[in-house]
Amino acid sequence: MQNLGEFKLPHFFNYPPYFTLQTVRDTREKQIQLWKELIIDYCRAHNIFIIELDQDFPLFSNPVIERSLSHEAREVFLSALVSEGRAEWLDKGHRKCLLLWHRIQEWADLILRFVKDNGLENDVMTIEEIRSGTETRGTELHGIDRTILMRALKLLEHKGKLAIFKGTSADDEGVKFSI
Repeated sequence: MQNLGEFKLPHFFNYPPYFTLQTVRDTREKQIQLWKELIIDYCRAHNIFIIELDQDFPLFSNPVIERSLSHEAREVFLSALVSEGRAEWLDKGHRKCLLLWHRIQEWADLILRFVKDNGLENDVMTIEEIRSGTETRGTELHGIDRTILMRALKLLEHKGKLAIFKGTSADDEGVKFSI
């Protein structure tokens, strides 16, 4: 089994036909499923939230077998994730994709668990402290994409679990938890 850094690649990654969109429906469905799982697992392991189709992405080529996914194949695999709610296109041209290795509700649940586990029920934190502060180091929240974080926080605000307040700049936007 081949590795990409610390990440172990599945066996199909060395099978050349999986780098070409398959024409037989059942085979293509299996191919899409394998690629969806690989993309989500890899992005989660490397804390990647955005994939740009026009830029190099390590999973989309395998120099060992001299194969690369076509632009069409990349778009098909990411569109399959979009249709499942595991990704969103960030532009109309489908060139930039936001990966949701956790759905927004799952991110919101992770935030609540983090707040409870750290006794922050009535505390205030800045958005940047949640994204990159020492408190979140070692958790999945550390390095979270700002767009995803804000959507999860707005969901929790809608449920009455916190209040978001604006600062004078994006660096001092804050959240007061009221769980």
